[in-house]
Amino acid sequence: MKPERLISLDAFRGFTIAGMILVNNPGSWGHIYPQLAHASWHGWTFTDFIFPFFLWIVGVSMTFSFAVRRTKGDNNKKLILGVLRRSAIIFGLGLFLTGFPFGLLWGHNFNIDTIRIPGVLQRIAICYLIASFMYLYLSLRAQIIAIGVLFISYTMMMFYIPIPEFGAGLFEKGKNFASYIDSILLTGHMWSASKTWDPEGIISTIPAIASTLFGALVGDYLRTSEHSKIEKSTWLFTFGAGFLLLGTIFDMWMPINKSLWTVSYTIFMAGWAMCIFGIFYFLIDAKGIKRWAYPLTVYGMNAIFVFVLSGVAARTMGMWKWNVQLSDGSYADVSIKTILTQNLFDPYFSALNASLMHAIVWISVMYLVVWVMYKKKWFVKV
Repeated sequence: MKPERLISLDAFRGFTIAGMILVNNPGSWGHIYPQLAHASWHGWTFTDFIFPFFLWIVGVSMTFSFAVRRTKGDNNKKLILGVLRRSAIIFGLGLFLTGFPFGLLWGHNFNIDTIRIPGVLQRIAICYLIASFMYLYLSLRAQIIAIGVLFISYTMMMFYIPIPEFGAGLFEKGKNFASYIDSILLTGHMWSASKTWDPEGIISTIPAIASTLFGALVGDYLRTSEHSKIEKSTWLFTFGAGFLLLGTIFDMWMPINKSLWTVSYTIFMAGWAMCIFGIFYFLIDAKGIKRWAYPLTVYGMNAIFVFVLSGVAARTMGMWKWNVQLSDGSYADVSIKTILTQNLFDPYFSALNASLMHAIVWISVMYLVVWVMYKKKWFVKV
């Protein structure tokens, strides 16, 4: 029997991708509300919810996807071949976004020898690949043990392996074991803003795999449990609250930190994912109240496509420049993004709100694209 599609999961995915587009596309990076920027280091903001939510959603989704494939007669070997193909495509899309526009636009220097290798889609691909193997070949008990092994391995490395100059056990920016490994293995291929470490680096990917497995555990419960949908909603809220409490306790020992993807951050954000998704599941699947979530569902059905489209379009607008006359009579090369923000929003809003309005309009434009695709039943899958 084909598993029932979770409309709430599509809507939650849409909520997450809309949030990512919102925080990635301000009119000015110098004017951003604090919640729409990452925490400076330790701590968290709304923006720090987005990436772990994506990984958690990947985990939930893959349990339903595998179940559908199994109803068509696919065995684990065929499922893994599909996972390998999708992981390669997602990783490739990540590299494409990193390299775009490949030196073709003004002011963009492209060098394959220094291209950033880690990234958002790259991490999603790696976590999806490894979590899929664990889900398909390990029992439920073994999956839970695997999460513990991931956490213990990460903790032992971060707390007890000394690095030159700084020793062991530090979680400061650029002075920790994860940063040290990035600086050795990813030299010349890291995020340009951080230079000596990468927020999607090697060691921090270890607990990120657990974020995906947490989603898989939830997905398996929702798919196989005979509990009512109301009971499942209660389960999501209860376990979500428990994870929030546990993450808060762990924060006293290992700080909540997105860039390091600490154990406390992983658990804390899994708790938020369960609680917020629980609201979606309760309203949409348990109570049948769906109309409010239509725009989010539209977004969620083409999430990867709109993520890539938004990234390409935003970078093009930021790098494509025109020579325009400034208020003092001089001329300068100004990006299309800046021209639009200065003419459409700056005259009518404060600097912060003008920047926010640019992001909101950008979300609306992207929505129009995926709405047309939704109406025509064009769903881009990898």
